[in-house]
Amino acid sequence: MGFFQRLKEGLKKTSQNISNVFKQTTEIDDDFYDNLEETLIESDMGFETTEKVIEDLKARVEELGIKDAEKCKELVKNILRDQIVLNDAAYCYEDAHSIVFIIGVNGVGKTTSVGKLAALYKGDGRRTMVAAADTFRAGAIEQLRTWADRAGVDIIAHSEGSDPSAVVYDAVKAAKARKTDLLLIDTAGRLHNKKNLMDELAKMRRVIEREYPEAYVETMIVLDGSTGQNALEQARQFANVTEINGIILTKLDGTAKGGIAIAIMNELKCPIKYIGVGEKITDLQKFDPEEYINALFADFDVKSDTDIIMDSGIAGDFRNV
Repeated sequence: MGFFQRLKEGLKKTSQNISNVFKQTTEIDDDFYDNLEETLIESDMGFETTEKVIEDLKARVEELGIKDAEKCKELVKNILRDQIVLNDAAYCYEDAHSIVFIIGVNGVGKTTSVGKLAALYKGDGRRTMVAAADTFRAGAIEQLRTWADRAGVDIIAHSEGSDPSAVVYDAVKAAKARKTDLLLIDTAGRLHNKKNLMDELAKMRRVIEREYPEAYVETMIVLDGSTGQNALEQARQFANVTEINGIILTKLDGTAKGGIAIAIMNELKCPIKYIGVGEKITDLQKFDPEEYINALFADFDVKSDTDIIMDSGIAGDFRNV
């Protein structure tokens, strides 16, 4: 099963629930909007994002004169897609010698995501290295060694309990000497409300600024998609103590509800850059907004608003304007 098919299977329950809203009605009325709103909220899209989607939908339906729920479905898809557009700078670190901190609470798939990212970029021909700066969790270093071996990349590690900044210092030195394109730093899964997270990250960043000032540095947070609104709240709390440049959304393989990705990008204004759908080393890929919307709506094609106008039978009126 390919990556897109696995994503589609993972989001199947959400897509079925959304599809049922349109199957159960042919007329766009208050009941239709109420049912759609309830379904989107239940998909982990959250109240704020859902309200925005419904308001936008009502405006477009009125503007285009849409009467049929099936045509309205295409508008919903377009609106949701607009919420998760990636800008051109999302992957700018690929064009420089870069260092990426991977943060997040324990249990979200942080260390495995580091290994999968390393494999992804090694497969693209980039010189990649990982650093085991999570020196506190028992087994974290050995876990990352295993993933580094699978990915075929170098790893810089010290003993358990050592200073994470010392690991980063050695990793930066090695990255410079070996002309590494990408250094991925696995950090301890601190609770987001602990001051030591901020202090530790700040200390590691100071090491990089001193030893490798020309490197491009950013921070990505790993979130467990199956935890829904809790994942969104984690990201909010982490953002209070450190800048977050991107999100890795994991575990979209059966228990997750698809609306969480849209809520995250709409409310945090932070791009999801990678999504994970399983435990295999190839089960982490770049986030593709088009594929994601198609997965949420099964095999239906996404149409533009212009296509909807043409299909609705009111195209003549617009041609004469």
